[in-house]
Amino acid sequence: MLPSHLPEPELYLPGTGEPALRWGIVGPGWIAGELANALRAHTKQRLVAVASRSIDRAAAFAAAHGIEQAFGSVDQLVTHPDVDVVYVATPQSEHLAAGLAAIAAGKHVLIEKPIAVNAAEAQTLADAARAAGVLVMEAMWSRYLPQASVLRRLVADGVLGEIRSVHADHGQAIPANPEHRLYRPELGGGALLDLGIYPVQLDSMILGAPTGVVAVGGMTQTGVDAYSTLVLTHGQGAQSTLTTSMLARTPTTAAVAGSEASIFVDAYFYTPTSFTLTGTDHAAPTLTWSDPTGLTLFDGLSWEATALARFVGEGRTESPVHTLEETVSILATIDEARAQIAAS
Repeated sequence: MLPSHLPEPELYLPGTGEPALRWGIVGPGWIAGELANALRAHTKQRLVAVASRSIDRAAAFAAAHGIEQAFGSVDQLVTHPDVDVVYVATPQSEHLAAGLAAIAAGKHVLIEKPIAVNAAEAQTLADAARAAGVLVMEAMWSRYLPQASVLRRLVADGVLGEIRSVHADHGQAIPANPEHRLYRPELGGGALLDLGIYPVQLDSMILGAPTGVVAVGGMTQTGVDAYSTLVLTHGQGAQSTLTTSMLARTPTTAAVAGSEASIFVDAYFYTPTSFTLTGTDHAAPTLTWSDPTGLTLFDGLSWEATALARFVGEGRTESPVHTLEETVSILATIDEARAQIAAS
């Protein structure tokens, strides 16, 4: 039987005791601009610096976003005494070096997803963070959205019964340009690392690490994975299907199916959205949840920023809802899938 009402979301609301940290951005690209907008509009955090290998590019970004200081190198930013948190938004091939530099300087670090190009690099970052006693967190913003906490509560409370499967897809029509970062293997390109990580992290949040991975797909002429279907086994009775493509736009929805009820998450499932909880037969009643906060699309990046500040204020060195161990595990799943696709 479905509950009479859905649980309230856990909200990382600004101004609820978290410190107002001073942030520096490494890599002034598109996603950094979206975070900067969300940070300024919907948090108590402060943007104080930006760095790029091109000082002109850093200065232009600083002017566009009201940032006081622009630097022409990573080292200048991470060693600056006015910076508390470093947000790494470079191509993923540079995440390890920039992340290690920030950790070595004693800064807390938010690293854009994927945190690194493989599990080994992610483990290196995790080990360095723990040794330094600073907080390092992958910018898996989906974990901090209001709907994510409601999904976790419904699963934990047993509303769905035994979880049988997760179905999720993420497809975008990325222009077939060999100079585009997703087509360049040296930049950590490919659909799985950039797009497929969203379905994989959802599966991990619901079912944990898989006990088996089977992946089929295809490669681009530049040597990166273009599309894939992953079948993940989770012990007896649970199997998930995850699809990814950078050749075509797909529904980008998700479903979590249990023995007692199922959840159907609307597009785009990894952004602020809505979902429906329904029973096991076609005539079953339904409950619909919609985001009550009014934040849409990339305004939702603000939740992860306030969450990081809260965790720092609590003295944590990793996120309790997306641990470093799980971050490494997710990349290990993607490593295996990429290897199978490349070998096929």
